[in-house]
Amino acid sequence: MFQGSSSLTLDAKGRLSIPTRHRDALISDEGGGLTLTRHPDGCLLVYPRSEWEIKRAQIAAFPMRARSLQRLLLGYAQDVQMDGSGRILIAPELREVAGLQREVMLLGLASDFELWDKARWEQREAEDIAEGMSAVMDEFSF
Repeated sequence: MFQGSSSLTLDAKGRLSIPTRHRDALISDEGGGLTLTRHPDGCLLVYPRSEWEIKRAQIAAFPMRARSLQRLLLGYAQDVQMDGSGRILIAPELREVAGLQREVMLLGLASDFELWDKARWEQREAEDIAEGMSAVMDEFSF
């Protein structure tokens, strides 16, 4: 189960170092295999390979009216493998569609991650807070 946020830096080649607290689990459980894809909100989704295989089957079974979402999620999906230093290479086309610059945020969301350009994330987070989350909060207690 992945949780928490990490402020990270992409290197000049577009590589991202997976934080140690997640790296060990990803290597032992997944052999370091991940799948990256585009998210409609403007970030990248980062799935452990076994989680992605489940999602991929669900996405492939979408009805024809969801074809545009299939194109987005399956059409941009790329398998990556962590190197010996725990880094993954993010392809240029994925960096471009997510607007990833040098500074990024990795958010653990239970079974997967979201990867955001840091400036884009800060803007989105501010918008989400300003918009309010009352409908969801009505169903949740701390």
